[in-house]
Amino acid sequence: MRLTTKGRFAVTAMIDLGLRQSNGPVTLAAISQRQQISLSYLEQLFGKLRRHELVESTRGPGGGYTLARKAADITVADIIVSVDEPIDATQCSGKENCLGEGARCMTHDLWASLNVRMVEFLDSVSLQKLVDEQLAKGLQIEDKPHVKRAILAMPVGKPIRINAPNSVFALGNAFMKS
Repeated sequence: MRLTTKGRFAVTAMIDLGLRQSNGPVTLAAISQRQQISLSYLEQLFGKLRRHELVESTRGPGGGYTLARKAADITVADIIVSVDEPIDATQCSGKENCLGEGARCMTHDLWASLNVRMVEFLDSVSLQKLVDEQLAKGLQIEDKPHVKRAILAMPVGKPIRINAPNSVFALGNAFMKS
């Protein structure tokens, strides 16, 4: 099995969400900023997580995402499977046709057994356990979410009014009058 960024980022984002959801819905923009994950990529992942009922979304001001279940009831396997990450170490994706025409390779049973162990392990690790590990390491969670506003800090002055022609035709008319 090769865990791609899809699975890694989904687990990382879910830990971030689990750490901060007690403050209300968490925005993907905030997760993106903290975890250095592309916002558009997070939107794709959270769409899949929402369809698998691992997260819920709240729209509007103050909106964002919250966990749909308790963190203790969500496993790493749930997260990885929900974002379409295959948990498979076999060459044939479990179809038993490693060598073509239904022929299995000599190591098929080894890799199939590894698949079972990986799923068992990932299914035994809850999101709550990962959240607790981060807190035990001393991760500090801000009390209020940091929200960037798109409002200018400087007051807007009066617009400058220019009395000049605003088209080629008006410019031609201005020359005709002089």
